[in-house]
Amino acid sequence: MFKRTGMTRRRFLQVVGGTGGALVLGVQLPGRAQAEEAPSGQAQNWDPNVFVTLTPENKVEVMIKHLEMGQGAFTGLAMLVAEELDAAWDQLVARPAPGNASKYNNLLWGPMQGTGGSTGLSSSYLQMRQVGAAMRQMVLGAAAARWGVEASALRTEQGQVINGSERLSYGDLAEAAKAQPIPQTASLKLKDPKEFLYIGKPQRRLDLGKTDGTAIYTQDLQLPNMLTALVIHPPRFGATVKSVKANGADQLPGVAGVVTFMNGVAVAADTFWQAKSALDQVKVEWDESGAERLSTATLFEDLQALAKAPGLVAEQKGDAGQAMGAAAQTVELEFETPFLPHAAMEPMNCVAQVDKDRCELWSGFQMPTGDQAGAAKLLGLQPEQVKVNVLLAGSSFGRRANPAWDYGMECVDIARQFPGRPVKVVWTREVDTRAGWYRPAYYNKVKAGVDGNGKLVAWQQQIAGKSVLKGTPFEPFMVHDGVDHTSIEGATDLPYAVANTDIRLHNQDHGVPVQWWRAVGHNHTALAKEVTIDALARKAGKDPVQFRLDHGTNPRYNAVLKLAAEKAGWGKSLGPNRGMGVAVQFLFESYVALVAEVTMEGDEFKVDKITCAVDCGLAVDPDIVTAQMEGGIGFGLGQVLFSRLDLEDGKVRQSNFHNHKVARMRDMPEVVVHIMPSAEPPTGVGEPSTAVVAPAVVNAIAAATGEYRTRLPLMS
Repeated sequence: MFKRTGMTRRRFLQVVGGTGGALVLGVQLPGRAQAEEAPSGQAQNWDPNVFVTLTPENKVEVMIKHLEMGQGAFTGLAMLVAEELDAAWDQLVARPAPGNASKYNNLLWGPMQGTGGSTGLSSSYLQMRQVGAAMRQMVLGAAAARWGVEASALRTEQGQVINGSERLSYGDLAEAAKAQPIPQTASLKLKDPKEFLYIGKPQRRLDLGKTDGTAIYTQDLQLPNMLTALVIHPPRFGATVKSVKANGADQLPGVAGVVTFMNGVAVAADTFWQAKSALDQVKVEWDESGAERLSTATLFEDLQALAKAPGLVAEQKGDAGQAMGAAAQTVELEFETPFLPHAAMEPMNCVAQVDKDRCELWSGFQMPTGDQAGAAKLLGLQPEQVKVNVLLAGSSFGRRANPAWDYGMECVDIARQFPGRPVKVVWTREVDTRAGWYRPAYYNKVKAGVDGNGKLVAWQQQIAGKSVLKGTPFEPFMVHDGVDHTSIEGATDLPYAVANTDIRLHNQDHGVPVQWWRAVGHNHTALAKEVTIDALARKAGKDPVQFRLDHGTNPRYNAVLKLAAEKAGWGKSLGPNRGMGVAVQFLFESYVALVAEVTMEGDEFKVDKITCAVDCGLAVDPDIVTAQMEGGIGFGLGQVLFSRLDLEDGKVRQSNFHNHKVARMRDMPEVVVHIMPSAEPPTGVGEPSTAVVAPAVVNAIAAATGEYRTRLPLMS
């Protein structure tokens, strides 16, 4: 995928010191093979006592090192342990692991703890199975010592050790098992897949506290003597505080102070409403001499102008210009995808308590290592002086993995002005929507051609947008010769046979902060690639599915396409004003194909049904895979229908869900998910379906109307 540097996104990180950002550690990341080696190999940090606690109450507590933000990390990772430990499902309790990279690092990211890139379960698959197998061996050792027999004479089942007619629960052996020698990985025998009791089968989720109110998010956290702080940011990016008038806000009941911080003004008070009432009285004068004045209209004008320049070479094979000139038929399309906020259901928030020589943090940390280091750097402490408590997160979609850790750094900066008191910084929805770090806006222009036999012979593509990696600690290792991998992923190394390609990148520079958004660059490249392929197939008089199969170069890619088309009844008669469209993409090492069915209602449309086929290797929990496909489709559907973020003279127009529309229940189509059986190691499922929705829907509309609508969103 990252041909220019020899890396994939799942092998990408070498993080070095950032200037003012949160990620300041230098790490070298292993390749996937190191994290998914044979069971006889050595997985890192698999000490069972680090991950598993057996309690006298006969519970099995599993420390989950990847953030639970709705994607099922608690259930999936605990399942791997339970499988090899032979624990009963009702024994399991999932706990979020604290920030500690030496124990809980992401195996694909080296000595760094974090969740992202759809790597959580896939990177931990072998490790957590080894943890369970090792703890089982320790339990057997403890039981053997208790009974005075050889461990080989014993067996385990549903949280019990069995010796003939005698049984001991894991709770009975909790303390003794912990004291057993830690087995060497070479001595561990992992189950044959035919023996799996849990893996590959749906299980009751272990994060059901979300449904009964017992789950604790940052917003729920209450600590003694805690303050709540609300913030005012400048109306334009790049502006700074010039002056502040409290207007008596600092004298209101419960208000502890009105303070400035790195990017604005905050009011801290005993309660949210006290802070909110006081904040409404504060008046801030801004220095806008360095502020961004960009507007959406000029943004896309600039992108189109950029795309006319030569650009940076992302991929070049053969002679695309000559081949295009000789092509029998060509299509040329332009695509626009706007800025988008992440709009996580829990707006950004964090709790910090700063003392003279220590700091303690609480939040739904997606990158605990970087966030810990960022706080330490701001306060002049060592990272080990910063304690990180990881809580549940009310979704993220990439927002909580901000390399600058903007909202958290604000919290630490504010909290240090109230030493010894925990301070909870809460962003209202309006602040969250207008705070920046958006999905970047992109413009794509694609021209493709076929010969007289309908064979794809040439592909030219111009990609223009702002890099999400420039200026971050990731830049030295994911940006090569100016080409940001996340800008071009899914565009280069086309999965269709074409001898002549010329793909160029044009980097835009402006003051609106951007970062990755669920599915990252695939959101614009899948749209451009799959709609262009579809239009070319129809122009050449070919069936869009068969055209893709005829040119497909990867058997697994073709297989999900065939499955989705078959299950959707591709080619069936739909009746007037209806259309069926297909799209397929390889992303996060998974293959996803969608077939969308739409009904036109004048110029508008209704998405009636989406059939999804996914090859994600072994589906550890099929229910979670299905849920992630469904959720990703719903999330992606919003950007197709009406989600956008606009600027006028540098100011963000949208503020809340009344004018930043997302897909609602009434917009959701019927979704049917089919999972390809596989014995391959598990791959990513958190993001892939999001990027494939737009091209499938656009192609379905074209099937109904003959028109390819290529500027998102499609409805206001």
